[in-house]
Amino acid sequence: RAHGIRFQRTELVSKENVVAILGAITTIVWVLYAVVLVDLYVPLALSFFPQTAPLAKQIWPYLLAPVYAAWAGIVEYVPNLLTMAVIVLFAFAANRVSQFLFREVAAGRIAWRGFHREWAKPTGNLVRGALLALTAVLVFPYLPGSKSPALQGVSIFIGVLLSLGSSSAVANAVAGTILIYMRAFQVGHRVRIAEAEGDVIEKTMLVTRIRTIKNVVITIPNAAVLNNHVINYSASAADRGLILHTTVTIGYDAPWRQVHELLIAAALATEHVLDEPRPFVLQTALNDFYVSYQINAYTRRAELMADVSSQLHRNIQDRFNEAGVEIMSPHYSQLRDGNPIAIPDTYKPAGYHAPAFRVEAAAPGASAPAGSSR
Repeated sequence: RAHGIRFQRTELVSKENVVAILGAITTIVWVLYAVVLVDLYVPLALSFFPQTAPLAKQIWPYLLAPVYAAWAGIVEYVPNLLTMAVIVLFAFAANRVSQFLFREVAAGRIAWRGFHREWAKPTGNLVRGALLALTAVLVFPYLPGSKSPALQGVSIFIGVLLSLGSSSAVANAVAGTILIYMRAFQVGHRVRIAEAEGDVIEKTMLVTRIRTIKNVVITIPNAAVLNNHVINYSASAADRGLILHTTVTIGYDAPWRQVHELLIAAALATEHVLDEPRPFVLQTALNDFYVSYQINAYTRRAELMADVSSQLHRNIQDRFNEAGVEIMSPHYSQLRDGNPIAIPDTYKPAGYHAPAFRVEAAAPGASAPAGSSR
């Protein structure tokens, strides 16, 4: 009954693999045993007959010639084999040293000026790939048949196929590498790439995946990411805060100081809006009939910006309704008679009254102005 090979609590080789290995060893032993029996039996049987006795003496050289040739080839190949072994050992040692350094950098135990910790893993992978490629280039001339024209032709053919068929993949891989060192965004950041906005859930060498607030996963090739502008809402949210803003338009008859107070009060009543830095209001435009007020509020929860903005809008409606201030963009026609002047009451003269409509009777026989009716 076979058992798995274990070291303490770790199973090194499972029971199934042990059975497979033992079966392979048994098969090899039986094959070798059969070959030895044939090699011994055939010359012995041929030696019993005078006609085949000379053939029995020659069969052993025929059977041993390939063995001698293989052995001679192995002996002749030993210097190349030693050279390849030295190259592989040096590459292995260099890889172990580089991976150790990058692991320490990723863990924060080694710090290099200007080298960020999130660069450690991708840089380690790039160094490993470069070492593997360099090792393959150095070892290839020492491989058997490396100088064969057939092998060289196949290598050129494969290279041409890869060049023609993987141009897009190479472009995306290069773009993915550039994005890593640009530090444009990290997994978990709320970003906007071209027309797609959401949280980054995966960043690979070829593609970037983001999930929108509607739980739609969008896959963007890294080449497209590199060719578009990236807006990162989370980059400064943790330390400086993200500024959310919205604009309302109020008529000139509402005092601007009251509008500022109402907007700031609405912002402070919104969940996840910071008290410090304090929200502030910008008057972005003095339009013909109304003023544009922009409320700006700080938050550290960039991933909740849609919900925070929605709460802010609800609170603005509540505060303005409680104060009796209409959120609207009034428009006026050219007829001003009978309408009060559109400035706050505190700036109106004492005893001000809205003017009355002026109605004048047309003189008998006078013609009406063009476009009017009687």
